Amino acid sequence: MEMIFLAILAMSILAILYAGILSAYILKQDAGNAKMKEIADAIAEGAMAFLLRQNKTVAVVVVVIAAFLWPTLGMQTAVTFVLGALFSAVAGFIGMMISVKANVRTAQAANKGLREAMDIGFKGGTVTGMAVVGLGLLGITLMFVVFNDPKMIIGFGFGASLISLFARVGGGIYTKGADVGADLVGKVEKGIPEDDPRNPAVIADNVGDNVGDCAGMAADLFESYSVTLIAAMLLGLAIIKDVPNAVVYPMALGAVAILASIIGTFIVRTDQKEKIWPALNSGIWLTAILSAAGFYEVTVVLMKNLAYFFAALTGLIVTVALGQIIEYYTSKDKKPTQLVAEASTTGAGTNIIMGLAIGMESTVAPILVICAGIFASYYFAGVYGIAIAAMAMIAMTGIVVSVDSFGPITDNAGGIAEMAGLPEKVRDHTDALDAVGNTTKAVTKGFAIGGAALAALSLFVAYSEEVKLSVINILDYKVVIGLFIGGMLPFIFSSLTMRAVGRAAKLIVEEVRRQFRDIKGIMQRKAKPDYAACVDISTKAAIKELIMPGIIAVASPLIVGLVLGPEALGGLLAGVIVTGLLLAIMQTTGGATWDNAKKYIESGNYGGKGSDAHKAAVVGDTVGDPFKDTSGPALNPLIKVVNTVALLAASFILAYGLKLI
Repeated sequence: MEMIFLAILAMSILAILYAGILSAYILKQDAGNAKMKEIADAIAEGAMAFLLRQNKTVAVVVVVIAAFLWPTLGMQTAVTFVLGALFSAVAGFIGMMISVKANVRTAQAANKGLREAMDIGFKGGTVTGMAVVGLGLLGITLMFVVFNDPKMIIGFGFGASLISLFARVGGGIYTKGADVGADLVGKVEKGIPEDDPRNPAVIADNVGDNVGDCAGMAADLFESYSVTLIAAMLLGLAIIKDVPNAVVYPMALGAVAILASIIGTFIVRTDQKEKIWPALNSGIWLTAILSAAGFYEVTVVLMKNLAYFFAALTGLIVTVALGQIIEYYTSKDKKPTQLVAEASTTGAGTNIIMGLAIGMESTVAPILVICAGIFASYYFAGVYGIAIAAMAMIAMTGIVVSVDSFGPITDNAGGIAEMAGLPEKVRDHTDALDAVGNTTKAVTKGFAIGGAALAALSLFVAYSEEVKLSVINILDYKVVIGLFIGGMLPFIFSSLTMRAVGRAAKLIVEEVRRQFRDIKGIMQRKAKPDYAACVDISTKAAIKELIMPGIIAVASPLIVGLVLGPEALGGLLAGVIVTGLLLAIMQTTGGATWDNAKKYIESGNYGGKGSDAHKAAVVGDTVGDPFKDTSGPALNPLIKVVNTVALLAASFILAYGLKLI
């Protein structure tokens, strides 16, 4: 057994070392001319300022919750909670820091060619991916070695979930408040291009890509990885008498997938625009194939029953299938996106109607795939099989986050190229990479949401076992109340985050209009906008809106459990999983479709840039921005925070809850 743990720890450390080697390589690359460095420094400074202020705010919340956990659930839970929060924050910090270093180097590499730019952008994304899985597996393995009981490290998952929620909400509000504000005045009112240096919100917009899509996604997937692994280990306890390695097996799957992901990153390269997505997809496919081979060997050695391998294989198939489905609905080369672009020719209203329709339709295939995955994995290995499928799926986080973080890096690279006045060929390369980046971000969000569904189901089962619920009676009025409240939570949560983006965008719009009005010569390029003012507004707006969504996520399961009992809380968990999953897919996919419909028009279709169709598409993209980058992705940690809180508080609810009714 010691050799198994040493091998698992070695793989987690290898992932972190690989991230370090790639970071060193990226930092050695040419960062371009003085103008490019000045712009990149401004983006990095704004991103760092936001992350520090967000972490200071969240640190207070972490301390308060830890102080509550210590006397109620014990020192171990409080300590692991703090460690989970710390590791998640570090994962987000690494993701952001490499992003703000790789962006300018990707722009400079685009001077040489598409292959060189893609290489730097993807290596930057890989640093984040490897850091996420390395830190996740390392932290949980070390704590299991110390405590030798998965129940003692549930707090780690709660800490990771809470940081992920705040990172997604705060980063999402920042990035979309700045983006929407910049687009509404710059593109719609002034008719200037995206990332035009005359736009006062352009730096804030580029900062947002880093704090939302890099730091936020890193924390989000770190949480998904951690919670899924812990859930699988918990369910392994139920069969450990018959299968002695049931708790260790999920960790071993994670270790195998790390090695497969590292190998998968080696083949991602191309010098042709039309082959950017196939090149990225090839890395995912190779990782899946190598993971499957490794899972087979690990299953034979540890479990001695291929039923568990087939459950793991189901998770890999679900991962690949979700990727292909989301790519179909969001790629500008596919019919759904082109239908939204075509709808733009008759105005913004028809663009929005078609975008909403496509977003709703996009829930069907992913849900059917997830249902098939649940059925197959349960058929092979029961509820433990579902947890193993979820772990096999989320084990590919390394390569998936690598592909995802590539998107915001290349987006930033395009912005730097535009603001620095680099040759048109540079922007052509970065635009091609960025267009694919929108699809990769949507695919990753679909992956995260699908993984969240399976992980939340595993947590749900673990909660049911903890409170001794073999059956939840949906005819019980308290369970029905819990179902309705749980079903409502994703909607009120989305409302809060959408409103927050709207308020932040309003402030940015007013500031950008003020600068165009009061600072004479901006449009003629004779005066420089005050970029820092918009960065400061976005930061303050995002920090201000952080707390209420977090309170709702933590308080709701506690209140329902204490007032109505564990059965009603079971109903709440079921409700939040179902509606949260559907709403998240609809928002993230629909938002990406709107974005790429705009890019499809910008590539010369339906009149191209500046046409009426383009203006309508910009409005649709503006609506889709908070869908795909704020509300939709934030539902992923919401689902797991609610389930983790329920599991963590199960004993407390059993002891005190029924006395309140």
